[in-house]
Formats: sequence, structure tokens, C-alpha cells
Amino acid sequence: MQLDIKDLHVEAEDKEIIRGINLSIKQGEFHVIMGPNGSGKTTLCKTIMGYPKLKVKSGDIRVDGSSILKLPTDKRAKLGIFLEFQNPIEVEGLGFVNFLNTAKAAMSDTPVQFKEFMEDIKNSVKELHMKEDIVGRSLNYGLSGGEKKKTEILQMQVLKPKLVILDEPDSGLDVDAVKVVANAITEFQKKTNAGIILITHYSRILNYMNPQFVHVLHEGKIEKEGGRELVEDIEKKGYRLSE
Repeated sequence: MQLDIKDLHVEAEDKEIIRGINLSIKQGEFHVIMGPNGSGKTTLCKTIMGYPKLKVKSGDIRVDGSSILKLPTDKRAKLGIFLEFQNPIEVEGLGFVNFLNTAKAAMSDTPVQFKEFMEDIKNSVKELHMKEDIVGRSLNYGLSGGEKKKTEILQMQVLKPKLVILDEPDSGLDVDAVKVVANAITEFQKKTNAGIILITHYSRILNYMNPQFVHVLHEGKIEKEGGRELVEDIEKKGYRLSE
């Protein structure tokens, strides 16, 4: 899968948030988007997934050459795009396993093999150092912020999307959990060759990862681009790289 964002302009409540972004992510590539609060990172994620409260004023988002702007969120997900939420919500009464099984069935043209499906969940629970009782819980209900982030990564591992958008997967995690999540994302990409877009404020999760491309987003525009060396520049200078 290849995602191409062409001169994208996006409004929220009549205010322009994204102001002309161009970005291409090819199959197997690992891109990092960094930037200060309010720079438009989460808005960009939501726009790719078709969040209805955002309005694309101009530009395009294409998957393998075809525009997806008119597709609803579920159709975009079926293409193989996955978004890990910055703030996952709790849904009491909706069983986590039932939710994930329904999602996997909706994305597949073949019936879900429940035995293999449960084996995937158990392997992910172990890899992410989660409590085994997660399989009997409601979706995110009663979980800590860090546990909710891990359930998002677990969903990614089970659903096996072609393009993964990770909106601050490191927020709310302690030092040990950051390493666990980073390693899980890296192993997932090795196994699936998925494209990765990782949004973060800080570089600590990148200490355990090897991104190929780094983009600095500021006031709705990509201000600077480079490789891993750009992360080191941000560590030294902050986001005022032009000074």
C-alpha cells in the first residue's frame, strides 16, 4: 500500500489546521512526525481516517493512486489503514474479544478462524507484558492509560493492517512500557512490512526504533524533513531548528 497526501488543507470549526501538507508513505517505510502541541499532528491522523468533524478544503489523500476522500472511515479501515488513538475511550459492556473479532471479520473476506484468532491475542498479551484477564474485560474499561495504549497495539497486531498510524503511542507509558511497545511495533513491521506513521512529542521511544524519515510539523505545515539525525537536532535545539 502507498499513501499519498497532496497539498492537503483541512479545517476544524472554520479554522484552518492543516495548511498544505505533502507526504508519501510507501509499503514498508517508517515515518515519524514530530512537533509541538497544536501543530496539527492529531488532525492529520484523523483526516486520513475520515473523521467527520474535519473538513478537507482542498488537496487529496490517495491510496495506491485512488482518492479516499469520499470513503467513510470503515471503508478506509477495510483498505488496511489502522489508527491507534491518542486517547482510547472506555466502552463498558462491549467485550474486548468480541469487539476485536467483529473488527477482524469486517476487514476480511474469509471467516475468522477463532482458534488462531485467540492464539494471536494470547501471544500479543504475552509480548506486551499485559495481564491475561484483558480477554475477559470490556473494551478499555477500568484500564490505566498505559494499559489502554497497549490494547491499541494489541489490536494492530491481531488485525494486521497495511498502514499503521500511531498517535503518540508512548504517552502515558513508563520507561519499561515504552521499550515494550517500541519493540512490539518494530517486530510487527518486520513480520508484515506495513507502512508506519508514528506521531510523538519526544524522542525516547525512538531510542528503541529505527525510523527512515522524520518530519517536523509546525502550524499545520511540514517545516523540516530528514532522517534520524533530525531527531538528534530536536533533542539539542527543540523545535526551533531554524535558529
